[in-house]
Amino acid sequence: MQIHQLSVSHEEVQDRLLVRLNTQEAHEFRFWLTRRLALRLVPALDQSLIRLEAAQPGVAASDLTTQKILTDIQRDAFLQSADFATPYAAAAQHLPLGPEPLLVTDVHMTLQAQGNLEVVFQQKNGTHVQSCHLNLQAQLVHGLIHLLKESLVKAEWEMATPTQPPSQENPVTSPMGPAAYKH
Repeated sequence: MQIHQLSVSHEEVQDRLLVRLNTQEAHEFRFWLTRRLALRLVPALDQSLIRLEAAQPGVAASDLTTQKILTDIQRDAFLQSADFATPYAAAAQHLPLGPEPLLVTDVHMTLQAQGNLEVVFQQKNGTHVQSCHLNLQAQLVHGLIHLLKESLVKAEWEMATPTQPPSQENPVTSPMGPAAYKH
């Protein structure tokens, strides 16, 4: 799956964030994020991105401070070159997750040996689990974090302090009018 664009918007009526991504193959994946989950997801993505950037070939950042500085430099470079001006193209021909967005109840993140971050969005409803696996390059993770943070500000949701660990309710585990990011 080649991701073409990401979009994150606050839906006032639902009081949720709607994350949409479309692919080069005209598929659209849509996810609802509740306030509680979104506020836990951003710090977890930030921490995963630090580890992802530090694991890139040719990078020698052994301590956390150096890794964070490296990630901040990479984020600044990404934001200067990213295309946030192109409107999100919502003309999907296929909705693989169905007509309604997936209400995300759990997120799992794993650093991949290929230098990607695997993000698994899950909707658990009793014994039924529906999930979507995304393999994101560092640039897409930067874009997703940027769009999530913009939407949190627009929604007037306060961010938790970065040192606060996620609670066990709606866990985010770790081993992007609406703004859009075009990849």
